[in-house]
Amino acid sequence: MTSTPDVPRGTFTHESVSEVSAASIPRQPFATSSPLLEAVTTAINLKSGQLRLPKPGRPRVLCVANQKGGVGKTTTTVNIAAALAYGGLRVLVIDLDPQGNASTAFSVPHHAGSMGSYEVVVDQTPIADVVQDTSIPGLLCVAATLDLAGAETELVSAVAREQRLRKAVQTYLELCAAAGEPLDYVLIDCPPSLGLLTVNALTCAEQVLLPIQCEFYALEGVSQLLKIVDLVGRELNPGLVVGHILLTMYDSRTRLSQQVAEDVRTHFGAKVITEAVPRSVRVSEAPSFGQTVVDYDPGSSGSRAYIEAARELAERLAAQ
Repeated sequence: MTSTPDVPRGTFTHESVSEVSAASIPRQPFATSSPLLEAVTTAINLKSGQLRLPKPGRPRVLCVANQKGGVGKTTTTVNIAAALAYGGLRVLVIDLDPQGNASTAFSVPHHAGSMGSYEVVVDQTPIADVVQDTSIPGLLCVAATLDLAGAETELVSAVAREQRLRKAVQTYLELCAAAGEPLDYVLIDCPPSLGLLTVNALTCAEQVLLPIQCEFYALEGVSQLLKIVDLVGRELNPGLVVGHILLTMYDSRTRLSQQVAEDVRTHFGAKVITEAVPRSVRVSEAPSFGQTVVDYDPGSSGSRAYIEAARELAERLAAQ
């Protein structure tokens, strides 16, 4: 008679496993939908060309502005632009921030000596001479170099200093239309200040896209920006308005984010885009790899939020 070796308790043997019937194993329901699955599906549909965004009736020029730093202006600019371009629209991004973060996010050269928005605003160089292609089909970029940091001083004594960018953009829009490749959107990334560069952007744009972070002091300074928008609208650019507001850095787990979002929606009403952009490590990481979050991590919550925000923005402006 052969002895059976002792088996430690809790260890499965072939014999013990065979005694377990399949019916005794609880079946886990298969998740047919989840936030992650929805985000991945949305990104795949967008980047594969299956999700087409509506074209506006004419080129729309928007500036992304908020003089408070760290609210997500550049992140909003590049990701909204990327989502619009993947949705089949032709988009131009003009980087007016001397830090050049939008240029970095698109991996376009903006080193010392390269030409970009400084030459357009200060030297009145045509945009066609400085515009660059990006890795995203249909998306163009006018980069910002460190030279832009001195533009504020150089523009002080310039003739028609507030109108420089507006004239350049209008000329480029006409050139694209004549070439049979009309632009659908121009997005201008403003510096975190209310100097002459931002005034140029406000004079050029028809609407302002205002990012507001869901954090303490979120509305601090917004009233000042609204006054500048009103002043520019009366003196330099009739009809300029804050057309859209995007909530950024939203954390649904905190009462503070919920309260800020509620206050902003109560105050600005229908101008607030439905989708709030969550606080996300992926959104913060993407620029360091020279990418938008839509490319860096298409299935992330941040990617999905920007895609949905871009879709709502496109639908709004196509209906106007």
